Amino acid sequence: MDLKGLWQAVLGELEVSMSRANFSTWFRQTAIIANDDGHVVIGVPNIFTKEWLEKKYHANIKTALAKLVGNVTTIEYKVGSIAAADTPAMQLSELPASHAPAEAQPARAEREPRSLPKMAPAHTVPVWTGNPRYTFDNFVVGSSNELAYAAAQAVTKFPGTKYNPLFLYGGVGLGKTHLLQAVGNEVLRQDPDKKVAYVTCEEFTNEFLGSLSKKKTQEFAGKYRRIDVLIVDDMQFLAGKERTQEEFFHTFNALHQASRQIILSSDRPPQALTGLEDRLRSRFASGMMADIGMPDLETRSVILQRKAAAQGVLLPLEVIDYIARHVVSNIRELEGALTQFMAHCEFHHLEPSLATATSLLGGRIGSASKSKTLTPRLIIDKVSVYFDLTPVEITGSKRDKEIVVPRQIAMYLMRHELSLSFPKIAAAVGGRDHTTAMHSVAKIEKQLEADEDLRTEVQTIKERLRA
Repeated sequence: MDLKGLWQAVLGELEVSMSRANFSTWFRQTAIIANDDGHVVIGVPNIFTKEWLEKKYHANIKTALAKLVGNVTTIEYKVGSIAAADTPAMQLSELPASHAPAEAQPARAEREPRSLPKMAPAHTVPVWTGNPRYTFDNFVVGSSNELAYAAAQAVTKFPGTKYNPLFLYGGVGLGKTHLLQAVGNEVLRQDPDKKVAYVTCEEFTNEFLGSLSKKKTQEFAGKYRRIDVLIVDDMQFLAGKERTQEEFFHTFNALHQASRQIILSSDRPPQALTGLEDRLRSRFASGMMADIGMPDLETRSVILQRKAAAQGVLLPLEVIDYIARHVVSNIRELEGALTQFMAHCEFHHLEPSLATATSLLGGRIGSASKSKTLTPRLIIDKVSVYFDLTPVEITGSKRDKEIVVPRQIAMYLMRHELSLSFPKIAAAVGGRDHTTAMHSVAKIEKQLEADEDLRTEVQTIKERLRA
């Protein structure tokens, strides 16, 4: 077995023992460059990878090598160019029809932000305004976002023909905007002549209302119906805006019928978008839907390490672990804690250490957890906002389905997040009988076992309660 084949076999052993995020981050662009009587030299792309493999994965690598070559006395990790590196990856040509998670390509080597081409003048089509730093290369993939990541990559290979529309949903600060703009950047990288537009729903609405006041609605319609890839962020803000919904409906139809790609995002799935016309909800749900959840501990650790490495800092594993375990609300808060820690160390000329992290961030983490003491009232408020209702409707007597289900979710959360007794839950939700609370909690518990959309809704509300 040659060196390349040997390393491929080792990587095959390692891949099944760790998360995809860790595998793609730490083993891309690595290779065996020498094997001399039990002394194995592994080439790595940078000092950060070298030290991480030495500290965390050395035993795994040695075990995998020993299975294949027998005696392994020493392993040396050498920083340098690795022309022969060829980390195995499953190429994503399409996702399974069942929408089950597909294998995503490992991230490629990070590179400098690209200078993206401009589109046609603004009076013809919108100018691409994506952030060039948002690429697939620097998006960390984990179990919470792998389907969304794979679907976004598939769209760049088959724009307008597969997964159209693509609808991504998830809580605040979990990477939706990153993925949306990564699609736009990649489409333009492959074909600079493509007309790609990224716009928030609020911007789309304001621009449309401006065209109404100036009597330029035809110009507005033409502008958005001549593009190849339309990306609209935060679709939940379209709720209740009847004129804008009408315009977006026709824009959607025009683009879809012309096989132009449409990519949308929201903080909840289409079915949960209240205040939206049924015809829009059905169209949003007609293509590919993928949720993005809070990353698990391993993925949060990789995010921290990558962000630190991008600034030339190698953090001790215990520091990464401390921050990753204690900041769980969303990725923005996670990166904010890291930025604060690194700035403090740089300003005071301190080596990054667990003691410094605990001293600096302990108060922040503690105060964040205490800043909003969880109460029945807070749960009612969060559920009300999520479903576009008022607290009075949640605690009132109306039995409309649009109100009953959120009310039951509120009672479920009081039971599972606050461990309240059923009489106290019933009292908090309008003074109902405790048997009503028992029935509501049991019903949600049962539905959560089979209803993926409901699980997403409940998880999103939980994240907001903890944020």
